[in-house]
Amino acid sequence: MLTLEKLQIVLDGFTLDADFQLEQGRNLALIGPSGAGKSTLLNVIAGFLPPASGRVLWRGEDITALAPGKRPISMLFQDNNLFPHLTVAQNIGLGIRPDLKLNAAEREALNDALTRVGLAGMAERKPGQLSGGQQSRVALARVLVQRKPLVLLDEPFSALGPALKHDMLRLVGDLMQEIGGTLIMVSHEPEDAQMIADVTSVVAQGTVTAPKPTAALFENPPRVLRDYLGS
Repeated sequence: MLTLEKLQIVLDGFTLDADFQLEQGRNLALIGPSGAGKSTLLNVIAGFLPPASGRVLWRGEDITALAPGKRPISMLFQDNNLFPHLTVAQNIGLGIRPDLKLNAAEREALNDALTRVGLAGMAERKPGQLSGGQQSRVALARVLVQRKPLVLLDEPFSALGPALKHDMLRLVGDLMQEIGGTLIMVSHEPEDAQMIADVTSVVAQGTVTAPKPTAALFENPPRVLRDYLGS
């Protein structure tokens, strides 16, 4: 279980409060207007930014002060964070060992991840030889080999067309179900949240609401969500 305990984020005069729990195995969407703090919240959970106060706990353990690499977290960024001079296999292998000295079992795990994301046979290509969708699959494969129980998505598929983005979201949902992981994804689109998120929080006006069942939330949205959706 992920717990955000009386968490307050203060950044350049901006303040965001979050105080809720997310059960393991849930898929949570964070939805709200641009600049409301969705990506900032992910960065605090991942350890890239410190909170002003409060705690981040995973399975009851306080991880607030842990470095990003020590947290049970994988994160997909908007730009996929691929190294252009490395091959697909090397970019994925970084998720297993930073020195890329993989043993036989680790190489097998890498090849299995390539197959799962539909990139079998592309291990020796460079990112520049791939389409945008294929690059996103490489980044997702790197998350898969890390086998971290908590995955954060900071709109990594926002540059893709609607059909391809939906394919990638379905793939993420399937993979999370396979590993029993917990997902938190930033979204600006209700359709994305409704596709794979069983619970959704609204981020607006300096507050993150507690997760609510996605279908029920959109059937009877609170005023702040109606204002954002324009309905």
